[in-house]
Amino acid sequence: MPDRYLSADQLRHALELPDLTNRPGHAVALMADDLVTSLTGAWGIPAHQVRVPPLVAVTDNYDRLGYRATDVTRDSRYTRYTSPTTMLRSHTSANIPYALSGYADVDHGRQVDELISVAGLVYRRDVVDRHHVGEPHQLDLWRLRSTPGTGEDQLEQMIKLVVEAVLPGARWRTTPAVHPYTENGRQVDVLTDGEWLELAECGLIAPEVLRHSGLDPQRWSGLALGLGLDRAVMLRKRVPDIRYLRSTEPRIAAQLGDLRPWRPVSMLPPIARDLSVVIDSDTPEETIGDAIRTELGRSVDDIESITVLTRTPYAELPAAARERLGLGVRQENALIRLTLRPLEHTLTDDEANRIRNRVYRAIHRGPHLELA
Repeated sequence: MPDRYLSADQLRHALELPDLTNRPGHAVALMADDLVTSLTGAWGIPAHQVRVPPLVAVTDNYDRLGYRATDVTRDSRYTRYTSPTTMLRSHTSANIPYALSGYADVDHGRQVDELISVAGLVYRRDVVDRHHVGEPHQLDLWRLRSTPGTGEDQLEQMIKLVVEAVLPGARWRTTPAVHPYTENGRQVDVLTDGEWLELAECGLIAPEVLRHSGLDPQRWSGLALGLGLDRAVMLRKRVPDIRYLRSTEPRIAAQLGDLRPWRPVSMLPPIARDLSVVIDSDTPEETIGDAIRTELGRSVDDIESITVLTRTPYAELPAAARERLGLGVRQENALIRLTLRPLEHTLTDDEANRIRNRVYRAIHRGPHLELA
């Protein structure tokens, strides 16, 4: 289990990470700009861009958006708390209550129809692979109107505009989704290479969210949509590895100033190491990934993926194996494959083994060590 609160070093590490939505001309920033321009242009409305630090009140990240006190997402296994009342935002929706509150004193004679946009880093505990990082970029797009009755037709139009901005001409579908801050919530999937992939989550702004921000739902209504910018860029450009978005390797970095299709870059072959470790039975893969990121820091970028191949509980192992591992009743033996493939340098076998040992120590919970 991770510590309840981030250490000073962990907080500094998180806040020092550059936000690519703040880097003009980078593909991540270009994608955010395209999405905002597409919606404001189609609707003929202004954009209200919100730029605030990612350290937020827990009440803004959860309570004012309708999350219950018992929701599992609040657990420190998934949330990066910095104190009992503050945290690194887990979604850019955390800044929406602050933005909505700014409209509470708008004169009744003034008509409002604006797109609130919040782009930036969010902070998760997640797996380590080619599609996930612990600090992805996210974009929230909320259309706020000083009129009641915003409905399904407007939401459908918003979805079409967003899909067309990310993947022009792509097929898409929606499925019902539950969010505490929306009504009639939907998940938006796009079809790419014969596979449906999630692109966004959206819905009508829930009346209770408006009330929490001082807005009367009898007067105000709107639309809410959020999507991952890293995934959107990877889908648009067909980038094969999320680590590429921050790479300084010249052949990679040269392709991150536009949204044109990716030109393949030859990389060195991967180095694989298999680890047999003892973990607690209730350990999710996201916690394993977070422990590895915490241990390695920036060196985690040398890892292409961490794959849990098998998890064998105490009851299914022979007595000799339990004794050899020092396995407890509430523990499991996990076989984990570590795949190393740095983007900007080569690794010797000794260097690969040192990383392997650091990963092993970070996640192993048994009494006996098996180091390379």
